[in-house]
Amino acid sequence: MSTETAAVQPLALSEATLARFAREVAKYPADQRQSAVMACLAIIQQEYGWVSPAAELAVANYLGMAPIAVHEVTTFYNMYNQQPVGRFKLNVCTNLPCQLRDGAKALQYLADKLGVAPGGTTADGLFTLQASECLGACADAPVMLVNDRHMCSFMSDERLDQLIDGLRAAAQEGQA
Repeated sequence: MSTETAAVQPLALSEATLARFAREVAKYPADQRQSAVMACLAIIQQEYGWVSPAAELAVANYLGMAPIAVHEVTTFYNMYNQQPVGRFKLNVCTNLPCQLRDGAKALQYLADKLGVAPGGTTADGLFTLQASECLGACADAPVMLVNDRHMCSFMSDERLDQLIDGLRAAAQEGQA
């Protein structure tokens, strides 16, 4: 953990969050609480949208882990947002099978359509666009994942247009 995060105070967790943590920890033997680290980080991200240094410290304290061990998990997996992201996080697979079936083209198409470089967030805060490693659906390439939960397959330019239009409409209606 960097020196700037060493002075961070842990995030104050709500009773609801602590109850969710407890349900995850209960799945493991008492001496293996740290096995719930990924689930606890996922809960933090669901509730706050990203995993801040203060949230990492809170998870470390709760699980009785060294803060650096939690930080190593957060930084190893690209499913954990280490900074605030848009309402819709779009991960486009750029691994070789998707590359061979226009994955890079899909990423560039979205970048052009949204007016943001991969890794960036649109000015309205609606979309964050990211390149992603293999999403495990190579036969359906090119593929992408929306908000780490919804897999989209065979993403042609037309399907990308439909997806973006649908997400924008859902956001305007307050449904997403």
